[in-house]
Amino acid sequence: MKVHPYIPNSVPEIKKKMLKEIGVKKVDQLFAAIPSNLMLRRRLRLPSPTPEIVVKRHVGDLLSKNRTCSEIPSFLGAGCWPHFVPDVCTEISSRSEFLTAYTGDVYSDLGRFQALFEFQSMIGELVGMEAVTFPLYDWSTASGDALRMALLVTGRRQILLPKTISKEKLSVMKAHCADLGEIELINFDENTGQLSLDDLARKVSEKTACVYIENPAYLGFIETEAEEIGRLAHEKGALYVAGVEPLSLGLLKPPSEYGADIVCGEGQPLGLKTSFGGALLGFLAFRDEEQFISATGHRLVTITRTCREREWGFAFVLPERSMFAAREKSATFTGTTTVLWAITAAVYLSLLGPQGIKKLAETIMQKTHYAIKRLAEIRDVSVPTFDALHFEEFTIRFESGKTVHKINKSLLRHGIQGGKDLSEEFPELRNTALYCVTEVHTLEDIERLVTSLEDVL
Repeated sequence: MKVHPYIPNSVPEIKKKMLKEIGVKKVDQLFAAIPSNLMLRRRLRLPSPTPEIVVKRHVGDLLSKNRTCSEIPSFLGAGCWPHFVPDVCTEISSRSEFLTAYTGDVYSDLGRFQALFEFQSMIGELVGMEAVTFPLYDWSTASGDALRMALLVTGRRQILLPKTISKEKLSVMKAHCADLGEIELINFDENTGQLSLDDLARKVSEKTACVYIENPAYLGFIETEAEEIGRLAHEKGALYVAGVEPLSLGLLKPPSEYGADIVCGEGQPLGLKTSFGGALLGFLAFRDEEQFISATGHRLVTITRTCREREWGFAFVLPERSMFAAREKSATFTGTTTVLWAITAAVYLSLLGPQGIKKLAETIMQKTHYAIKRLAEIRDVSVPTFDALHFEEFTIRFESGKTVHKINKSLLRHGIQGGKDLSEEFPELRNTALYCVTEVHTLEDIERLVTSLEDVL
């Protein structure tokens, strides 16, 4: 029976033939990796055939229940932060040269390779590293790849991370490194939230492949002892890996200046809008040394001479040793949309320039600490939870007896999206939420949050 290229092949005979071809008896075997609690155990309740105009109206009614960050002020961050995105970012990344040629080889380039080279160059300048890879899915993917690189370079098995790391990111890291090493968590100072140097000194050894920190940390505070952490790692022959939020580097030292060997981070603040599930962009950078380049599973775009005199071109480096050459054996991967996001980030960075990023970081820092000062005046609120300098995010502990979940539901009725509930991730912090303040939050937004929280509490 002929298999149609455009119509779903749901005819029993075709299904049977396809399953036999891939060596599977039942379709259910293809979904064995999905946890049972996520599986739908009933048939989908689909409506009977309905006119298109009715379906469109019905879907429109469903979508109208959503409220976006453009409609209400949102103080939710935790890895996907609200930032202002100039229209030129969307305009350039949606041009047909990029939109229809986001993947492929040199024959479908149309300027894409140069745009990616510019992205890599600007990220490298921002973090202080010479080599930057092909863009990745998100920060979690990039951090997992960074740790895996450290394991391959050193041949050791222990990875040390701060306990304040995001639990979702930690799960990705474990998945990336499961076959090569083990992760051990380092305690944090209860007053500052920062990594405990005493606990690090006890745990780091000749078995340690790397020490990983985030600066700013997941909970918003800045690691002021970043240089000392790197020194302790290097004394034992371990590598030092740093995860960063790129806009913070308008104020903070680049990781290379406090000893980092590998740097990763999230590019979403660089011109990417928050949406339902994205848009996210991971980046991975390291020193231009053979041991690091050999350990990455990603391609790099470089500039090189062409066969024409005095003419330069752009090409991939290491395609035969990357995930693209042996996808079924690869421990990591990236997707096609990440290229578009990388091009968008390149546009954003080129628009701001070094001085623009510095001014933007200063604005975010000022608004963050103004919000902390005003919120600290509210009764039964402890903010920030940690006595440290914060950038963009900070924690609030509610002492009134109301849970973060109930407080957030009440804030929604006031037309405000509250912070992330940390009760499950960090039960030891007791009824704490992670709040985010960026350049998009006006003085009126912050005052409205204060007034609304006073009313809710």
